[in-house]
Order: sequence, then C-alpha cells, then structure tokens
Amino acid sequence: MRPVRLMKVFVTRRIPPEGRAALARAADCEVEQWDSDEPIPAKELERGVAGAHGLFCLLSDHVDKRLLDAAGANLKVISTMSVGVDHLALEEIKKRGIRVGYTPDVLTDATAELAMSLLLTTCRRLPEAIEEVRNGGWTSWKPLWMCGYGLTQSTVGIIGLGRIGRQPRPQEAAEFQAEFVSTPKLAAESDFIIVACSLTPATKGLCNKDFFQQMKTTAVFINISRGDVVNQDDLYEALASGQIAAAGLDVTTPEPLPTNHPLLTLKNCVILPHIGSATYGTRNTMSLLAANNLLAGLRGEPMPSELKL
Repeated sequence: MRPVRLMKVFVTRRIPPEGRAALARAADCEVEQWDSDEPIPAKELERGVAGAHGLFCLLSDHVDKRLLDAAGANLKVISTMSVGVDHLALEEIKKRGIRVGYTPDVLTDATAELAMSLLLTTCRRLPEAIEEVRNGGWTSWKPLWMCGYGLTQSTVGIIGLGRIGRQPRPQEAAEFQAEFVSTPKLAAESDFIIVACSLTPATKGLCNKDFFQQMKTTAVFINISRGDVVNQDDLYEALASGQIAAAGLDVTTPEPLPTNHPLLTLKNCVILPHIGSATYGTRNTMSLLAANNLLAGLRGEPMPSELKL
C-alpha cells in the first residue's frame, strides 16, 4: 500500500492553543512552526515556507512576491490570523490561484471594547492621572485639575462604520441617530473621531495636516485601524501645537513604535501596542478559525471565512 503523502503546513509563530490543537489533529498534514512569540526573520520564513502547501501567518508577516517565489508551486492556501490583509500581496496571490482565509467577525466585540476603552482613557487623561498619584502630584481635590472631555451630548465621528465601528449594530439608522457626512464635515463637527477603516490606497494618509486643521481644538482623535491611515508627523504637530486636544492610538507606523519617537514625548497622546483583539477568548477563536480555514482550503473544501479575490 502506497503511503499517504502529507501536506506541509508552515506556521509563522506560536499560536493560541485551540488553533494549535486543530492543526495537530490534522492527520493529513505535517506541521512546522516557528517556535517563538517574536516575528520570524525573513530568511527563516523563506526557508520554512519552501515547498509548503499551506501557510498560517500573522499580520506582521509580509507575504510578497519574493516569499511566494520561495514557497514554490506547492503553495495552495494562505490563512492569516487577522481581519486586515494589507500585509498580503493580493494581486500576486490571485495570479497564482492561491486561496486566502482570514478572521472577520470574531474579533469585532473585543476591538470595539478596546476602542471605547482607549477613547475614555485618552479623553479623561487617565495615564496622566495615574502618574500624578504615583509621583506625588496629587495634593488635594482641585476644581480644574486633571479635567478632560466627556462623551455626554458630544458628536462622535466614525471613519469606517463597519463591523467594529457600529457595534452594537442598530436595527435602523434612526435608532442609531447617525448621519452620513463627508470627511471634511466629519472632521470639523466631531468632538471625538474614531478611525476604524481598512487600509487601502484611498485611505492611506487620509488623516493628515489638512484633516487635523479642520478638527476642533477640543477634539480627541482615536485610531484603531492601521497606522498608515494617519500621517504621524502631522499628528505630532497637531498635538504639540494644540491644534487638537489629544489622541489615542492602538496602531502605529512602524510597529513597534521606536521608543524615541516624538509622539511618545507627549502627555496628550496615549499609545497602545496593537491590542485591539487581545482577549484570551478572542485570540483563541481567531487561531481556531484561521486553522480551520487553512485545513478546509488544503482539502478543497469551502473555508469558514475565505477572502474572495
């Protein structure tokens, strides 16, 4: 009897247990994993993916033409443990007939929760307040000390009203009391702006000097989408000059942001290390969906969540 040929799967990082277990149970696959929590070096990634039938990757792995060439003709499926796919060379992938799986919907609630946490942390100046407690700056209750901006009776502008931007999803627009407006009008009239759009050629650098100049001087800017949607030099100038009140970022360019970056010198800028989906349950669900996408694609079956190219 001829032995069954196993399909090679390469995983670019340690992943949560549910996804790892699903791959381990796949008797028709031989799984190789980069055994680290840190990103795999480019040369190691090229070596690992060579001859692979399936690639399980993360948003920090750049899958470009060079990597696809290194993988070779066996590669049939790429499954990314992310909603965003801006790290994938989609046109090149489509040209080669490679299927792509991704993980929409399952991280929506966690990221929406993080957006609101970041907004409130920024507008109510919580990092500054915590630091004042620790360094002895808290001397007494003072009427105007540590005042920030409240959400009540404010206007919130959302750029990218998709899954995350509209959770909980209203049944009707009237119930949500939302109005669709142009980007300049949104910038000029919003007290809080939350950026939740995908990174595309049209949105790259969308939030720039002109955008910030249209904002209110009391406005708070939040970005949970991708760092490249924002011109960070222009954001720094807007914050440092008082053009806008504050900013909270869960995404930056690059990631991680260098510790000497000018934005990190500002008290009115709160920066998180891209933790929008970082709950144990969400990350486990993402890893399981990514694993199931990969296995279904390799077996020629419908993926639970396939990106249609």
